[in-house]
Amino acid sequence: MEHNRILVVDDDAKLRELLTRYLTQQGYVVETLPDAKDIDRKLARNRPDLMVLDVMMPGEDGLAVVRRLRARAKACR
Repeated sequence: MEHNRILVVDDDAKLRELLTRYLTQQGYVVETLPDAKDIDRKLARNRPDLMVLDVMMPGEDGLAVVRRLRARAKACR
């Protein structure tokens, strides 16, 4: 059985832990990052089926990540 993979990106360690525990119990494979700086590297190695992004992260926030990834996807078409 193939497991659905979720990437959780949030600067709050307790929230990442809570989401990881809950989603794992629901049968998902969960990976986490504390901020957006390593998202590109992570996506190059292993693309998740879903990403949960914190909107108010320091540095690059979740909305900026989504805009950047969408622009990159459009450029690849």
